[in-house]
Amino acid sequence: MPEMTTSSPVPRADDADSDRLRALLERAATGPDSQAWSDLWTELYHNGSLDVADPLVLHTLADLAEVNKADMAASALHLAGALLVQADQRYETRNLRHQYASEVARLLGAANRWRQVTADRNDYCHLLEAVLNLEGDIHWAEGLVWGVVSEEYELECPDPDGCASLWGIIGERGFFSAAEDYALSDDIETFPLHPADPRALEGLGRRLYDLALADGHEEVARALTYAFGEATCPECEQRLSVVGQVIAS
Repeated sequence: MPEMTTSSPVPRADDADSDRLRALLERAATGPDSQAWSDLWTELYHNGSLDVADPLVLHTLADLAEVNKADMAASALHLAGALLVQADQRYETRNLRHQYASEVARLLGAANRWRQVTADRNDYCHLLEAVLNLEGDIHWAEGLVWGVVSEEYELECPDPDGCASLWGIIGERGFFSAAEDYALSDDIETFPLHPADPRALEGLGRRLYDLALADGHEEVARALTYAFGEATCPECEQRLSVVGQVIAS
């Protein structure tokens, strides 16, 4: 091994990080490398060891979102949307969106194109989440979509006396609310959920409902009426807004 001298070039940490980022993005772009995507999530999103503002990040993710590979595009859109929302919240500015406005526009265009041709229910829901995250008008798209995909919401009763947590169930098991331990017993008391009347939906609820119907996802549209409807607290029996508790959490 050659001896290091004072004139030997020493790699800088920034250079090493840039090389690491480039290598991960190149691996993700070559095909279904789940470990590369996992590492990108870890190092860009979870621990921030790589710089999300590096020009490679959103530019490459936009490139990958525009390829004719649904899985790769979905992975790129999901990560890009999450990174932008995290940056908005962490720095309380929209600087990253403004700095890479052209890449964000490309990503949003790709998300909307894939949304219109995606047949799988859950894939479609995640694309709706990506659209909302890329638009950046709300910061709780993940919580909203998580409940539709998992077919349940974990909620808190807003009563000031502090009732227990409850579950709002939306899907194959029915449409009801129950105490947190509902899955442990067959005879636990349940309360029907109260869906929003589609004709009375406004704002985001109306928009998402109409998009789901237009894109041929009637089941998602129906689930959204419950997400924007009301649940009943099993303890105090007061009704509460499902989406209101998603926002509050």
